[in-house]
Amino acid sequence: LAGQWFRPFALTIAASVLVSLFVSFSLDPMLSAYWADPHVPPERRGWLTRTLDRFNAWFDRLADRYRRGIGWALDHPKSMVTLAIGTLVAAVVLQATLGGAGFTPVSDNSELNVSVEVPPGSSLAYTRVASERVATQEREISQQALATTLRRELRAIGGSTAYVLEAGGPGGGQKQLQLQLQGEEARTLGRLAAEVRDVMARTPGAVDVGLSSRGEKPELRVSLDRGLAAQLGVSVGQVAQAIRPAFAGVDAGTWIDPGGETRYVRVRLAPETRESPADLARLPIVLPPGTGGAARPPIVPLGQIAAISASTGPSQIEHLDRARVVTVGANVEGGSLNEVLGAVNRRIADEVRFPPGYRIVQGGQVESQQEVFGGIITALGIAVLLMYLILVVQFGSFLDPLAILLSLPLSLIGVVLALLITGDTLNIMSLIGVILLMGIVAKNAILLVDFAKWGVERGMPIRDALVEAGATRLRPILMTTLALIAGMIPVALGLGEGADFRAPLGRAVIGGTITSTALTLFVIPTIYELFDRLRTRLARRFVRSRETTGAADERLAPVAGD
Repeated sequence: LAGQWFRPFALTIAASVLVSLFVSFSLDPMLSAYWADPHVPPERRGWLTRTLDRFNAWFDRLADRYRRGIGWALDHPKSMVTLAIGTLVAAVVLQATLGGAGFTPVSDNSELNVSVEVPPGSSLAYTRVASERVATQEREISQQALATTLRRELRAIGGSTAYVLEAGGPGGGQKQLQLQLQGEEARTLGRLAAEVRDVMARTPGAVDVGLSSRGEKPELRVSLDRGLAAQLGVSVGQVAQAIRPAFAGVDAGTWIDPGGETRYVRVRLAPETRESPADLARLPIVLPPGTGGAARPPIVPLGQIAAISASTGPSQIEHLDRARVVTVGANVEGGSLNEVLGAVNRRIADEVRFPPGYRIVQGGQVESQQEVFGGIITALGIAVLLMYLILVVQFGSFLDPLAILLSLPLSLIGVVLALLITGDTLNIMSLIGVILLMGIVAKNAILLVDFAKWGVERGMPIRDALVEAGATRLRPILMTTLALIAGMIPVALGLGEGADFRAPLGRAVIGGTITSTALTLFVIPTIYELFDRLRTRLARRFVRSRETTGAADERLAPVAGD
């Protein structure tokens, strides 16, 4: 399931980046060589050129102020490390306490499914009337607000229960929260399901609560007197074959009406002759020929060989993993899926006691969410590992890539804040945005570290190299950041029908890009300098160890002539 979501995304990103790499090595240098900006004297420059000159002068002043900012950050490494750790802790705490999580974003597709359940045994005409009452609805509000209004109004329809379900999309057509109760004995399972249903119905945020078994429907139960039936030569199969035509009917061929239309004909007992146990008791059963010495096959009423009683039975029987199962389902309103699920689970643990052999498992969107989120975490871990290995090869160092990868958590606080401000949850689309952020955040850190290493290789002190790298790379970092934010604004706005499904992706990317860029510009130079000090300290310790080992070897060396 996770692969169905991420494979197209990964292929699109990989292909576009490869094409972009080819263009940057071929088309961009050619255009830079043959499409250079003409040199225009100051007195002949137009308003646009003068505006750009003023912007460049302002940006140069900004770069100078940034140089002083990097210097302050390098002088206060403890503050920078505390800031980085604090943002990560704040992101986790805010998401755990205020942010919600769900499988998919809330989306308005201008489509809702309303499932109407009438009392068991209701006629088709009654069901049609109830459905038509539900269908008389119009809206000028959002899909979610309409669903809330429908739930409130549908409760007023007596004698029926109506549920509002999302239509289409992942998880559409079924309830968001599904708890599957498994066990062997039907009555015990039904009792536990009813208790869980009642607990769920009392939980704030859980709506449209119902059972997959749909309660019990009325039925007529026929208990055959097997001893008497055997004496008369009647089997259970013969009784069933006699009852079936009375209720299900038998095909009697076709009939062509005066208009020439062919109609199929099914013959069965009239409704008024098959409603009560007494009606079924009068059903004739044909005995085998010769029974009782009669020349013609005798006929006895069903009531003479069977006991008939009114009873109830399950509307449907479900099995999962070869065990009987009843699903307690509900939709979520006024909260996130994880919040409502947590509240339901806590109440069930306190109020419902499960006998041995009976258990409850997650289903529906919760099960899909666990599977997809697990896949996302695995993919993210593999992606970070591959990034580290590639950076080790590029920089020829095991420490420098760590300084770059430490910039990845700096984007999480922006993601959480953006989702909180816009009221979104941590869902599959926002997590796709998080994966996209990993490459973007690492890119900014790579620009800084690469230029700093270039300056150190040319004899610059590490501090001066970091300050110069920040001032020089500030323009491309801000350019790519602003370009990304501008490109994500249409996605984040979610304008148009169904576009709000992708909006959390854009919002997560924008929020994470802003915070990661601001923090990367100050935290990464500080971290890199700390790692450089660590590398220097380890190198000196290694040299002293080698010198000590060498001196010991000289003392232990044999003297000539010994």
